[in-house]
Amino acid sequence: MGVSLKDVAQRAGVSIKTVSNVVNNYQHVTPQMRAKVQQAIDELGYRPNLTARHLRKGRTGIIALAVPEFGNPYFAELAGAVVDAAARHDYTVLVDHTAGLREKELLVSQGFRSHVIDGLILSPIHLETEDLMARTETAPLVLLGEREYEAPYDHIAIDNVAAARTAVRHLIDRGHRRIAFLGSRTGRERQPAHLRLRGWREELTAAGVTPEEALVVVTDGYGREDGAAAMAALLDRGEQPDAVFAYNDLIAIGAMRTLTERGLRVPGDVAVIGFDDIEECRYGATTLTTIAPDKQAIARLAVDILVERLSGSAMPEPRRPRPGYRLIVRESTAIRPPAA
Repeated sequence: MGVSLKDVAQRAGVSIKTVSNVVNNYQHVTPQMRAKVQQAIDELGYRPNLTARHLRKGRTGIIALAVPEFGNPYFAELAGAVVDAAARHDYTVLVDHTAGLREKELLVSQGFRSHVIDGLILSPIHLETEDLMARTETAPLVLLGEREYEAPYDHIAIDNVAAARTAVRHLIDRGHRRIAFLGSRTGRERQPAHLRLRGWREELTAAGVTPEEALVVVTDGYGREDGAAAMAALLDRGEQPDAVFAYNDLIAIGAMRTLTERGLRVPGDVAVIGFDDIEECRYGATTLTTIAPDKQAIARLAVDILVERLSGSAMPEPRRPRPGYRLIVRESTAIRPPAA
C-alpha cells in the first residue's frame, strides 16, 4: 500500500492540509514548515498521484509538442528540453511529428487529440496567419519557430535578422568578403530563411560590401544533402566564395563535405558558419562555428507560458518573448593565414 498524505502529516506532526500545501507548492507556507514536511516526504518516500491531481482540475496532465522533423537534431534536442521543462510542472509531453506537411500542421493545430492533451506547443513550417485565425480549438497554443504571424497566440522565436548579422559580422571580421548564403527559400518573406538572408544582406551592406546575389543558393530542404548539393552548384558555376553562411548546421555540414571532396580546405580556402548548434557541430573532423539559440530558454518559456494559460492566469495579450542566442566560434572559421 502506498504512502498517503495522512502518513506524511502524522510523521511531520502537521495537518493534512499543510502537507497538501507543500506538495502543491503553495506560497503561504513558512520555510521551516516546508522543510519539516519535505523531510517527512523524503523519509517515507511519498510520491504524489499526479494523474489524480490533474483529473481533479479537469485535465489530463499531458501537453503535446509537434515538430516538423524528427531527423533534424535541432528538434530532437529541443524536444528533450521541453520534456525536462514540462516535468518541473508535473506534465508529461506527447511528441508529434508533422513531417513539415501543411495538412498535418492544420490537423494538429485544429484540435487533433484534443481529448488527450491539455495544451499544444507547435513548431509550424507551412501554417499561415489565416489558418491560425480560423482555429476554433480552445486548448492553449504556443508557437515556436522563426516564422512570423499576426495571430493572437503566444509565439517564441529568436531575432533571426540580428542573429544572421552576428554570423556575417564574424566572417567579415575574419577578413572574408565573398560570403555565400546557402539555404534560401522561395515563398513568403517572413519565413526564417528570408529573415536570415535579410540579415546577410544588411550586415554586408553595413560593412561596405555589396551583397552578391550570385552567391545566394536556394535549397529544396534543410538537410546535409541539400547543403552538399548547394555547395556543388555554386562551385560548378564558377562562383567560389571565401566564406559560407548556411541557413542551419546540417546545410553547413553538407557544404563542408563538398568542399573537402573538391580539394578545398575549411577554413583555409572557405570558412563556414552554421546555425542551431546541434551536437554534431562539436564532433566533426572540422568543428563547426555556429549561432546557438538558447534551446533551454525556448523550451522553458514555451512550457511556462502554456502552464500559465492552463492555470487561468490573467494574460490578455499574446506573449512574444525573444530568447537569446550566442556565437560559438570553432575550427571552421579559424583566423585565416596572411596571404603569401
